[in-house]
Amino acid sequence: MDAIGYFAEGARRGATKRSIGSQNRAFLDFCTREGYEVAATFLDTAAHDERPGFEQLLAFLARDDRGFTLVAIDSLTALGKDLGHAALRLLAIENHGVHVLTTDGGGPALNQLVHTWADRGDGTPVSEKVRAAMRRKAVRGEVLGRPPYGYRVGARRRLELVPDEAVVVRYIFRLYLQESMGIRKIAGQLNDENVPTRRGGRWSMVTVRDLLRNRAYLGNYSRFGTTVTGSHPALVSHEDFRRVQERLQSRYPGARQRRVVPFLLSGLVFCARCGNKMIGVSRRQKWTTRAGEARSASYRYYQCESRTNQSACGYNTQRAAELEERLRERLSDTATGPLSVRRAGNADSYMLDMLGQVDRIESRMKRNRRQLEEVVADAAHGHITLERVRTLGAGLVDEHQSLQRELEGARARLVAQQSAAEREEHLASLRARIADEWETLEFDELQAGLREIIDRIDVDGPNLRITLRA
Repeated sequence: MDAIGYFAEGARRGATKRSIGSQNRAFLDFCTREGYEVAATFLDTAAHDERPGFEQLLAFLARDDRGFTLVAIDSLTALGKDLGHAALRLLAIENHGVHVLTTDGGGPALNQLVHTWADRGDGTPVSEKVRAAMRRKAVRGEVLGRPPYGYRVGARRRLELVPDEAVVVRYIFRLYLQESMGIRKIAGQLNDENVPTRRGGRWSMVTVRDLLRNRAYLGNYSRFGTTVTGSHPALVSHEDFRRVQERLQSRYPGARQRRVVPFLLSGLVFCARCGNKMIGVSRRQKWTTRAGEARSASYRYYQCESRTNQSACGYNTQRAAELEERLRERLSDTATGPLSVRRAGNADSYMLDMLGQVDRIESRMKRNRRQLEEVVADAAHGHITLERVRTLGAGLVDEHQSLQRELEGARARLVAQQSAAEREEHLASLRARIADEWETLEFDELQAGLREIIDRIDVDGPNLRITLRA
């Protein structure tokens, strides 16, 4: 078996700082002792978050010809300045199907990570202590977070009924179960009857669906894997709730495998009638020809969200491929005048928008890392197995890497906008590139480019108004 060594400036064993040379010698001794062949070594000589050597290591592991390998590190500190960073990089390596061992003892690094996490004692992060305290409250049936519609937080922090809202909850269950109304029609009827949501807004399909699925209406409170039965007054019987779930499941079978294909113009298209966003909708139709042959086809649309989710507004639906082609033609037409394309915003507003985007991505990355730390903490407390850590960690690592690429792209766009003149030249060049290379650009790159040059697209039937950023 081949072994790959990874060394990093600032790595320690206990209180002893380890030089790159010390880590390399320990790696070679480890390979000799265990009978491994040295396949490659990667190193990072600067002790900061940017680690080009680690990225090169991941690229090497992604190669088809790397063979059967393992990665050896001097200690967990080679992977990060704290256990959270170490966990992220360790699981990023194992996400390639490669195990990580430590050269000091030769044991699996993931085991050492979990054991170290469990042994921290007073060093446990505040977030983890808060999570443990919340678990204890959940066991007692105390409300954590916002109460469901129909309830409020009462004595001893238990749920108690809000009479006016409780009537609406029972009404929704009756419309769905006894009158066989769909969730879209229920949302429309509630809006027609001027029944407000808790925040005074309009009902949507998602709001109604989530309400019908909420097991809190059985009188049971569930949080952090703990369920307290009979903790508060129920609003629906177990039999009615079961029948509702069966009907929901029959209409939207969870077992059906769905391949989600993103829509190119998501977040950019707006209904010119009501001003609300138009959302991507996929529909699959089946039919039988006169000859008895079964046929099927998939259709993709952009539809007004007000009509789709709230039964409001008019019928404003655009075939996805046709709308995207119309946009491409407009962007390709250098003679497009101000009647169809108007400029919005300025360099300062764009910079603020991009800074806000960077902040949002960084917040999502912090949340992603907290989730990863919670997975490791669950393993340290014996709640899940190491294999479960690998499974859950794989998804979180993929999400982190996707966010990292998104962040790098956003920062690169910020750097490109140093002045209004540079920005105008950059947008003109990007618009021309998108128009010329529409068919060959990768989906993510094309979508990012469109979001950079376009502020919004207002659509009403054949009428299309494009608002460019300036």
